[in-house]
Amino acid sequence: MIADGIPALRVCRPRAYRRGFSHLPLPRTGTLTRVAIPESVDPLAAGLANAPVLAHVNRCGMVESVHRALVVVTAPDGSVAQAWGEPSTVIYPRSANKPLQAAGMVAAGLRLPARQLALACASHNGEDFHLQAARDILTNAGLSEADLDNTPDYPVDEAARVAWIRAGHGPASITQNCSGKHAAMLATCVVHGWDRAGYLTVDHPLQQAITDVFTEITGAAPAVMAVDGCGAPLHGIPLVSLAAAFGRMAAAAPDTPEGIVADAIRAEPDYLGGTGRGVTELVRAVPGLVAKDGAESVYAVGLPDGRGIAVKVVDGHSRAKSVLLAAALRQLGVGDEKLWGSLEFAPILAHGRPVGAVVAVGFDGP
Repeated sequence: MIADGIPALRVCRPRAYRRGFSHLPLPRTGTLTRVAIPESVDPLAAGLANAPVLAHVNRCGMVESVHRALVVVTAPDGSVAQAWGEPSTVIYPRSANKPLQAAGMVAAGLRLPARQLALACASHNGEDFHLQAARDILTNAGLSEADLDNTPDYPVDEAARVAWIRAGHGPASITQNCSGKHAAMLATCVVHGWDRAGYLTVDHPLQQAITDVFTEITGAAPAVMAVDGCGAPLHGIPLVSLAAAFGRMAAAAPDTPEGIVADAIRAEPDYLGGTGRGVTELVRAVPGLVAKDGAESVYAVGLPDGRGIAVKVVDGHSRAKSVLLAAALRQLGVGDEKLWGSLEFAPILAHGRPVGAVVAVGFDGP
């Protein structure tokens, strides 16, 4: 069941359809999406409004812009070890939730090879090997691409997107970056004999099972339930809970659902992101580490000793999140100069040439 304390759901029609864009396609089961909107959650959390400036955008020696952000490091017991900004601020982790959702599916009986389970955690590039893995999940469950109900889109990777379009294809659910998660959700429904129709609704048995395990791993009931970009339910939690959950996942025993997911991510990081993706290189660079990035500038990392890190850039711009993660990793002595430098590489260009960079500030201490 959905965790206690979440108020009754209200029916919410996607905003675009209230603005006259009703000609756009909707997923088959998503015409009306039920989301929980607790009145106790401030539309603009004080933690976001009061977040410290943690990144400068330098152009030709002058600070052109700044990014406010929240960063928290948790100890192996889940407590706050260091924090920049208010760690209890409730955020939407977006795709950083995927490994936790995958653990819920494993707990519900889903069994997949490591590459396919890593894809279930992915915001993948849409490269050929990603699409094949998603199709394999579906085929082995007796399903097809037609059963997917995630939002159709083009591949994230530019080369894959161009090749897809040149082949005469339009936006498709299989090429959307969440297709692995949705294929795994459908396969979990098959394991239990649950009705696949409506698998994205928050009260579907699949989503209830995922939320139960999500709550157990994060140590907190979702503060709010929303709808993610792909149409799946989205759990809103405090930033500290996200960090602690990734720490628990990275240190979990290999026979637990979260340990199985962590091992799949570590074994097959190419399926977590893809060619040229920072999250793939990060997992590959640090033995035992698990990580997942999310939209609106979220990054979550778990270390094998049980510590966790979570980053949220307030304005949602993606250019600062890896820079801030690098600063946190430096603070902890995790990684090396090569890794930190790759995460910090966020040049500011003028006429195609670097004239500055995004740099972390204020990380000399908590």
